[in-house]
Amino acid sequence: MQVNRELFDHVMVPNYNPSEVIPVKGKGSRVWDQKGDEYIDFAGGIAVNCLGHSHPNLVNALKEQGEKIWHLSNVMTNEPALRLAKKITDATFADKVYFANSGAEANEAALKLARRFALDNFGEQKSKIIAFNKGFHGRTFFTVTVGGQAAYSDGFGPKPADIVHCDYNDLETLKSLIDDNTCAVMMEPLQGEGGIISPTQEFAEGVRALCDQHNALLIFDEVQTGVGRTGHLYAYQGLNVTPDILTTAKALGGGFPIGAMITSTDIAKHLKIGTHGSTYGGNPLACAVAEAAFDTVNTESVLTGVQQKEAMFRELLEAINTKYNVFSEIRGKGLLLGAVLNEQFEGRARDFLVASMKHGLMTLVAGTNVVRFTPSLVIEEEDIKAGLARFELAVADVVNG
Repeated sequence: MQVNRELFDHVMVPNYNPSEVIPVKGKGSRVWDQKGDEYIDFAGGIAVNCLGHSHPNLVNALKEQGEKIWHLSNVMTNEPALRLAKKITDATFADKVYFANSGAEANEAALKLARRFALDNFGEQKSKIIAFNKGFHGRTFFTVTVGGQAAYSDGFGPKPADIVHCDYNDLETLKSLIDDNTCAVMMEPLQGEGGIISPTQEFAEGVRALCDQHNALLIFDEVQTGVGRTGHLYAYQGLNVTPDILTTAKALGGGFPIGAMITSTDIAKHLKIGTHGSTYGGNPLACAVAEAAFDTVNTESVLTGVQQKEAMFRELLEAINTKYNVFSEIRGKGLLLGAVLNEQFEGRARDFLVASMKHGLMTLVAGTNVVRFTPSLVIEEEDIKAGLARFELAVADVVNG
């Protein structure tokens, strides 16, 4: 069978529009397509491949567990899930873990738990959820409604009720919206899809204080920022603001599908037996790979290395900008960075992505105005330099028309 881009149009639902490039092999931060052409990967599967491609620790874990047991239902207890849960709770604020298969599922669980917690403790009137414009929390109907982008949630009929939004970093508007009927505030500690927008320290601390004041739970969606992406194991640790519930996915499995919701014992007890579940959540194969990824990332050398690599990215991107004057700022934290296009190139982020691919570089966008970089956390310095040299060629192409 010949596998090409045309086959996609014949057999796949048309909700995606993938590239003509079909990668078939990856090693570290380098990827090769069907034709043997090489690319440097600054996309990481949208902040998923935290250790690059074919990392030996993950390959070994997959092979070892693959020869033991692949799947168990949650009627059984399984070793890899418990080992991973213990390591997550030892390294974070949390006491309890719920495993899912994706960030959306982890966020769905978090939102259901928040509603159940409020119902049990305060009554059915306490159901309001507040989230932020330009936020992104997944594609289930509940999570896409909580996410603050109508383009993703409109067109599917009546939406889940009692969900309101305000602008990120707008503490005064949040104060006007939150009340004693608010069960939860959900936020990313650094907005990813919405444009790589960091919270001010005042805002992050203010959200926490308002939640405390109104007995509302603070949910941090760390699907994109978690597992070392910002230079901390989780971004909340760099903000010194602790949520009540946190969700994690993407980098947690280093490329193998897994998600998790973590919280305290007092909150977790409201998901009693039978109130929520997942056939594949806690799958031993996924948890074994995730344990290897977690162990590899959660080291001082990797986490401090992320901060050093951030500095290199910023320096080289600023040098490109000095030459071509296309960015208004470089924002983000760690290896979740966004090059924001200035007025002259506003709305043309995809042009830079397409031009990068032509020069052998995989990048991302965050909206129409931000070129996003989410490479491997252990990317070699020579790959950063080589990749940004390719990006400069792409910038020159766009600038010169």
